[in-house]
Amino acid sequence: MSTPNPSRVPMIQQRLDAYQCRTAIEEEHAIREITQEIVLAALGRGPFFKHALFQGGTCLRIFYGMNRFSEDLDFILREPDPDFQLREHLQNLTEELAAFGYQIEITDRAKAGMAVQTAFVKDSSLGKLLQLQQADRTGPLRKIRIKLEVDTNPPAASGATLEYLDFPFVSAVATQDIPSLFAGKLHALLCRKQIKGRDWYDFIWYTARKAALNEAFLGAAIDQVGPWRGKSIPMDKKWAVKALEKKIKSIDWKQAANDAMPFVRANEQPSLALWSQEFFLRQLHKWAG
Repeated sequence: MSTPNPSRVPMIQQRLDAYQCRTAIEEEHAIREITQEIVLAALGRGPFFKHALFQGGTCLRIFYGMNRFSEDLDFILREPDPDFQLREHLQNLTEELAAFGYQIEITDRAKAGMAVQTAFVKDSSLGKLLQLQQADRTGPLRKIRIKLEVDTNPPAASGATLEYLDFPFVSAVATQDIPSLFAGKLHALLCRKQIKGRDWYDFIWYTARKAALNEAFLGAAIDQVGPWRGKSIPMDKKWAVKALEKKIKSIDWKQAANDAMPFVRANEQPSLALWSQEFFLRQLHKWAG
């Protein structure tokens, strides 16, 4: 088994200290996020991003400055490929992470015929090497668990851009562009049966910035998965606004705020009390102009 590189464990400690975590849950999220960055950098050393684009809330957090924590690493392929094998790109993760003090186990959940390939990266050793300011007050750090998902049959028309990590080393990560990320988020808001407050937190982030919408990608996603599947909806901003109005009016906003709370820093949590049908309709119409 590889042993930690003495120069690398302090890198993680310094990174963690910079978060200035105020609660045990913030500390746990921070360590997970640091681990996510190391995983992304390791993937960037291989050919993974020649095939895939980073997407989702963690992408928005790491590269675009959204102020909430996220759990998973989500990717889509640039082009559909039913023969794509995620496990081939995970082989070097164990050695790469071991240098930083991790003793990871990788569980490959990919199944034949499934469009979404899933794997889990887990570690229970890193917390023993770090000086934790919050977790020690509530017991040992829980096992770090990160889910990786790759959509091997993505909707058409996604835009792409290249972003760069500077921690733990400089590496390039291919991501969806903002209009496509926004379209993917709207698809989740409109088509996901479970209401996730985290998604609506992201909605505020996009609409506050007047984000452009990749209508073609949203239309392709709507046509592929959800209640409008196969209906070839003529997608435009007007349709999206009307569908979002209906969705906003159907949600229990107290429940949605409670779902988002564990992923928001303690000093920002009071703002979740403002979540309501009126607030989100106003936010939608500000964006729609």
